Amino acid sequence: MNATLVAVVLSLFSAVAYAAAAVAQERLASRNSDAGMLRLLATGSWWGTVVLNASAALLHVVALKYGPLTVVQPLGALTLVAAVPMGARVAGRRVSMVEWRGTALTLLGLSALLVTASGPQPEEVLSVPQALMVAGATSALIGLLARRGAKPGLRHASASGVASGVASALTQTVTVAATDRSGPLLSAQVVGVALLVAVFAAGGLLLSQTAYRGGLGAPLAVVTLANPVAAAAIGLALLGERLQGGAAGILLALFGAGLASWGVVLLTRVVPVVPLMHEYDDHDHPVAAVLALEAQSASPEPALMPRQPDRRSEPGHLTAL
Repeated sequence: MNATLVAVVLSLFSAVAYAAAAVAQERLASRNSDAGMLRLLATGSWWGTVVLNASAALLHVVALKYGPLTVVQPLGALTLVAAVPMGARVAGRRVSMVEWRGTALTLLGLSALLVTASGPQPEEVLSVPQALMVAGATSALIGLLARRGAKPGLRHASASGVASGVASALTQTVTVAATDRSGPLLSAQVVGVALLVAVFAAGGLLLSQTAYRGGLGAPLAVVTLANPVAAAAIGLALLGERLQGGAAGILLALFGAGLASWGVVLLTRVVPVVPLMHEYDDHDHPVAAVLALEAQSASPEPALMPRQPDRRSEPGHLTAL
């Protein structure tokens, strides 16, 4: 089988796995909005999402072995395409036209950004001081975006995307350095940067779990947008990469950023409505029926008027005829 075709197939499976993990995380976040992260870590369902994310990451790494970044990386945006209808299906509703437009605009913008920022597979790697500098700057930015007391939402999604993008850039350094036959396989550089990759990958996963408490579409779009932007910034600043196409490429990148931002704004305006229980048949829409039942049981019952005592049986009470 052609190597490029193998890379495309693996990237598609990776995108679907990432989308399934995102949908599962959003459902867990919505059902446990009042639960702390430590309590969530004790649930088996959450660790199932970890397995999905790890499987998707492994498929992505293997795809990079068979295909160039210019083929594999843009296909990662298909996570958003798969997650929006998948999330709507789980919630028992149809994908709205606003969601389709927002998804399409976000994907078009991401494609333009990735095409202009991507190039041949790089051979340069980050040195240990450069990796530590990137880690420090990223930690400061994440701390600013997800500071204590901040309401879960797009800021946590931005922090998650930045953390995941930096983890991807550092992973590239680990992969290139580990496969360089001129030095030892497990050098101090490889081990140190690999530890940073683990920290930022885990941080991105936890931040996305917090972000999905506000819904799926907009946070996932922000994560998908911030991820390649963070990785491209490291490549342009430290790895000698350049935007493709010169001045035209810069204009295309700016146009893509505008399209993606517009798509994110459209997705932030979507507020899914859970229909009432009687609008569904249990056999045709079991998930939606359960969600509707949960919504009805969670709504407060109307206050009952205090029952007035029956005074007709009291002594001296006259009943009008």
